[in-house]
Amino acid sequence: MARSTTRRLLAGAGTAAALLIGSTLTGISEQTASAQGTPGLMEFRWDTDRDYRKLYYYQTSNIESDRSEWFLTLREKDRKTAILKLTVTVPDYFDSKLKPHRMRLCRTTVGGMMSRSKCLEEIPAVIQVNEDQTAIEVFPDTPLPSDGDYSLSIKLFNPQGKRMYQFNALVQAPGDVPMSGYRGSWLIDVD
Repeated sequence: MARSTTRRLLAGAGTAAALLIGSTLTGISEQTASAQGTPGLMEFRWDTDRDYRKLYYYQTSNIESDRSEWFLTLREKDRKTAILKLTVTVPDYFDSKLKPHRMRLCRTTVGGMMSRSKCLEEIPAVIQVNEDQTAIEVFPDTPLPSDGDYSLSIKLFNPQGKRMYQFNALVQAPGDVPMSGYRGSWLIDVD
């Protein structure tokens, strides 16, 4: 009888110790998974407009104040003409510093579930940011052809605060009338 009581006590103590150790380790090793920052499959907009066009983007991190690289992409299917000048409008509440020397125009391969977006070839261009940081102007040395995917790559620290930013693409095509037209918008989320 003493043996069975001892066994029961040891079994109970072993079970209690295992539960205690398990609950302690569970709290220590908890890690949150972070997304790659690619656009979602579904997008909700309060003010739906038939003239709004969603453009593809990729960001290496969507966490606030984290170092990130953004690829604002104009795919072949998003445009029908060559690009003489690209203007990206930036919201006035975007509080991250935009530096022209940290930007480049490149021909890209658009990533997906199994691969990331990446720069294949850097395109020579002059990139300017206006004084109040609300517009980025890109002047390629030669007009970008209408075939292929091109991106404006921006290296920056993500802005602070959990917000959504809408960057608009205005494209000027070669021709007689030097006027920029709306091509679409990148709706970027920072968590």
